[in-house]
Amino acid sequence: MAQTLHSAFRDTPWPSTEGPVIFIIDARNSFEARLLRQWVESHQLNAQPICTVEVSLDDDSKGLTVNRLIAALAQQPDSIIAPLRLSWLSMSPSRQRPRAVDLLRAGERRPGGVRGRLLLRGQPDRLQALAGAPASSAELQQRFQAKYGLNATESTEEFAIFVARQAAIVLDMAERKLVGGRYKVPRYVVQSLNNNRDFKQRLYDIAQANGRSRSEVMREVSEYFREMISIPTRFWLDVWAVLCRFCLGLGYEPELHYNQADLERVRTAVRNHPSALLWTHKTYIDGFVVPKLLFDNDFPMPHFFGGANLNIPVLGFLVRRSGGIFIKRSFSNNEVYKTTLRQYIGYLMEKRFPLTWSFEGTRSRLGKLMPPKYGILKYVLEGCYTTDSRDIHIVPVTVSYDLVRDAEEYAREQGGVPKAPESLGWLLGYLRSLARPMGKIYVDFGDPVVLPKAPDPEDRLAISKVAFQVAVEANRVTPITLPAVVSMALLGVYPRALTEQEITEEIRLIINWAQERGLRLSPDFDQQYAEGTAKLLELMINERIITRFDGGPNTVFGIENGRAAVASYYRNTIVHYFVNKAITEIALIAVSEEATAETDATTLFWHHVDELRDLFKFEFFYPGREQFHAEISAELARSAPDWQSQISTGATGARELFVQTGPQWAHTVLQIFAESYSLGADLLASLPENATMDESEFVDRCMNFGRQALLQRRISSEASMGKLLFSNAWKTLASRQLTDASQPNFTEARRLQADALNQLIRRIEICRASSIASRGTPTLRDAARGGM
Repeated sequence: MAQTLHSAFRDTPWPSTEGPVIFIIDARNSFEARLLRQWVESHQLNAQPICTVEVSLDDDSKGLTVNRLIAALAQQPDSIIAPLRLSWLSMSPSRQRPRAVDLLRAGERRPGGVRGRLLLRGQPDRLQALAGAPASSAELQQRFQAKYGLNATESTEEFAIFVARQAAIVLDMAERKLVGGRYKVPRYVVQSLNNNRDFKQRLYDIAQANGRSRSEVMREVSEYFREMISIPTRFWLDVWAVLCRFCLGLGYEPELHYNQADLERVRTAVRNHPSALLWTHKTYIDGFVVPKLLFDNDFPMPHFFGGANLNIPVLGFLVRRSGGIFIKRSFSNNEVYKTTLRQYIGYLMEKRFPLTWSFEGTRSRLGKLMPPKYGILKYVLEGCYTTDSRDIHIVPVTVSYDLVRDAEEYAREQGGVPKAPESLGWLLGYLRSLARPMGKIYVDFGDPVVLPKAPDPEDRLAISKVAFQVAVEANRVTPITLPAVVSMALLGVYPRALTEQEITEEIRLIINWAQERGLRLSPDFDQQYAEGTAKLLELMINERIITRFDGGPNTVFGIENGRAAVASYYRNTIVHYFVNKAITEIALIAVSEEATAETDATTLFWHHVDELRDLFKFEFFYPGREQFHAEISAELARSAPDWQSQISTGATGARELFVQTGPQWAHTVLQIFAESYSLGADLLASLPENATMDESEFVDRCMNFGRQALLQRRISSEASMGKLLFSNAWKTLASRQLTDASQPNFTEARRLQADALNQLIRRIEICRASSIASRGTPTLRDAARGGM
């Protein structure tokens, strides 16, 4: 049997020394312990002093029994410590699947004594003996002293526990060479945190400042540890991967689309640096995408964050054992909780366990990336600051979909329908609703935002800059998908319909424009995308985003009645790419109308560009003013290299430039924002002088005003009346001091703003009419609106 075990060792476990050796045997039962002891005894040199000590390293939640190890270390103080363990592999060790029988064993894959004997006789290849990297007692004493400031000879129990934990770590490292890097998980986290000197001192300071005893504070910390600390295991990570695969496969194609070179770049960052992967949040199933991608590519499975409201029966159990960290929604006044969370996060980052979470605040019900919130990012950077982590890599991850089941729900929420409360029943219903074809999923990785060190927790500006950089990079790598382009094309002519040939031509114009600028396109556009258009249109028809009419001479497609808000969601996922172009078009129209012989047309142009940038500053991410101007200039120079001399001629030059920059898309990009802001400005301008309101009342009244305006056809569609749109309109109007009735001349200022927004809508309509007319098929409705 010892010979069988010898062949099972991947590497020779015997340390290269003739001095004393202490073998730490991590055995689940007496059968495993006897196997390892027999192997040690059969390989012992005649005069070499050895000692075997059994220490169960399997369960992190239990205290370590180290009495025999204490005695061994005392008897052989100058020994080599060599850990040993047996690993039982499945028939297909490269990808072990969770089984029902494993669940009955509480996820345990190591067999009991009787079954182990049978397996060893019938399937000896399934047994692998592991030897953790040995270390000398002197080396371990030095590490112990450096980490805890304790002397090993005086703190014998603490040192023995430290040695046992180090043994568990090196054995896990050896085992991952067999089962894969995806199973890298932290060990003995609570014990490590409790023994951290700086952490304990901070807690003692809090206790003293609040007149509490140390023991009371430590009991509170223990409770927080039970709530937040994740306890991932191989079995439950496998279960989580299967669940991710199942949920995504309900409606989406099984293959995730991503760039392998980008993924390897991220792997290098995760391996070598404290790393966090921030993914843009579009739907509840986002949380399944990144774990599935990483698991399938043998990444260390990241720890991820969730609100404590998701710690519900069954789901909470699984999430905690799959790497989930539950965080309270509010704890701003709880210094003990904040200190505990910082230390835990800092520990994970310091030990190179990657973190991942949805980029808070960016889950827009409108489809576009919203201004980020800094909650978890702030906690992570505070944790890194606490542990003095260096070269922190924050990797933006964009998860995109052809179709999103939540888009319809988002449209209802924006229309004023309350959000459904989350519960287990709600979750099951949500999963059932995913079982319909929704196309492909795309994952894209941006360049990491690298921080040499974490900013001071009190430096909110530094944290906001990091968040802004991540958001800009996430926008940059968001792919242009076929459904988004189709929605953009049909919304551009709404409420008209287009033939399939016309849709294909609109797509061609948009894609050619994007390709000329090197924008990221989904893999659909690597082929003849026209061939896949019919299939996509069918999916969008089934989702009631668009409608088809084939009763006339030609089959035509248009936005489904009452579904413009849903179509806008998809269009808005790529709208940021077209904002500069839209602003340029409107500014050129303004110059063509306002420039006179006495006007400096160039100055007038930049005035309107900056005004539009400021007007929509809560909708889009802009670079600094100088860079923004450079981008606008570069956009004009693509179609008119001498644009500056052209515009200097005044109205005529601006008119010519407008035509040259075609096709026009300002109406597709800016209309819903301009119309919602205009409703808000009109509402403020109509208030009596002594009337006041807050943001909540403003949004509610705008929603009612929007319904009236839609019936009167004062706005183009229901997509222009949404709670988020009106909320951002309030922020813009407030930034211009138009919501404060105490300001001087506020009535006149409100009227002027309302007039300016109505003027903007008129110019957007000019752009719309010009765009449709340039296709050679104007209608009476379009012609009535006039032109340049």
